[in-house]
Amino acid sequence: MAGTDVTVVGGGIGGLVTALSLHAIGCDVQVHESAEEVRPLGVGINLLPHAVRELDALGLLDALAAESVATTTLAYFSRHGQKIWDEPRGLAAGYRWPQLSIHRGTLQRILLEATTARLGADRVHTAHQLLRVEQTDQRVTAHFRDRRTDSEVAIESAALIAADGIHSAARQQLHPEQGPPIWNGAQLWRGAVEHEPILDGRTLIWAGSERQKFVGYPILDLPNGNQLFNFIAELRFDHRELAEREDWNRPGNLDDYLPQFEPWVFDWLDVPALLRRAPGTFVFPMVDRDPLDRWTHGRMTLLGDAAHPMYPVGSNGASQAILDAATLRGCIRCHPADLPTALQRYDEVRRPATAAIVLANRGLGPELPMHLVEARAPDGFTNIDDVISPEEIRRVTEGYRRTAGFALAALAEGRSLADQQY
Repeated sequence: MAGTDVTVVGGGIGGLVTALSLHAIGCDVQVHESAEEVRPLGVGINLLPHAVRELDALGLLDALAAESVATTTLAYFSRHGQKIWDEPRGLAAGYRWPQLSIHRGTLQRILLEATTARLGADRVHTAHQLLRVEQTDQRVTAHFRDRRTDSEVAIESAALIAADGIHSAARQQLHPEQGPPIWNGAQLWRGAVEHEPILDGRTLIWAGSERQKFVGYPILDLPNGNQLFNFIAELRFDHRELAEREDWNRPGNLDDYLPQFEPWVFDWLDVPALLRRAPGTFVFPMVDRDPLDRWTHGRMTLLGDAAHPMYPVGSNGASQAILDAATLRGCIRCHPADLPTALQRYDEVRRPATAAIVLANRGLGPELPMHLVEARAPDGFTNIDDVISPEEIRRVTEGYRRTAGFALAALAEGRSLADQQY
């Protein structure tokens, strides 16, 4: 497969991991990104152990571990700050790889540095906005608008991987009837703030219910003993029409969400004080799209948010894009002389798996126990076992781990998805 030329559309997490993965098996990869500069944007994300396994296989674990926090615990709390449940995560749970909490921009930078170092800086093209894709039995041609010169550029290759996000131009061409993303009524205010360690300084916190939720976790240990703490303040509204298109970089207004969190002063965290200290937030609606019945069309396929945008529940968005890239690498490795077959096999493996996660996240995913507690004990509880049993919680959380592909048993073998047979 040496010399097999592949065009990757999108220079985000999914696109860059795909470029690194395919380069590792000898493909000649070029990345085309619409933005004029690949910049480290956003706030924190979690990388689950099965995704970290794939990044480790690409030789990136040391770089990631040096600029992240290895999460050891997931803890559920009610909106009154009462603990519902906690469970070990990552290495503390017996996995061979950690669960890493990291700034999205840091992850993006590490991936971009690795991509330019291994492929060459001339293999990442910015300001290339995808216009359309054409293909024959033998080749595929991507037509881009060079945003710097306002001219059209045609790039021909043996395969095209569209990792161009939730507003994917490639997906729109294949499915012009899809309409805008689907909003569930929840609005997220995301930010990061310097804070002294909360709880043990290694805990991922989920607190609240379906109508109002706070998520928080540290993403970097600072030299002064504090941490950079990532948070999400979420409110759900009854109206279901978005006033404007979602944008990861649209600034939020403190007055829009702080009043609802004013009562959330717990003995282990003063939530409104933390929110006030944040230098700012980004506001984003919780949106996804219905699963598709097909990703692959001949010599082109979809990957990451272009293929399966999902609610940010259960820390799965970026992780699933990384699994896509590893599986794609394995499929091309197994079918190097027949790229359409390789892409179709990738579709058959990854599409049903990610569709199940999209639907599970719509059903509240692993957060369901919090919502059950709110429904059963809205004014708080004296004994959590009178409200929900440990077994009921374990059924939900373990079921979600199996659906998302990171049940402990599934990772026991330790083999990368890229090395499996397809």
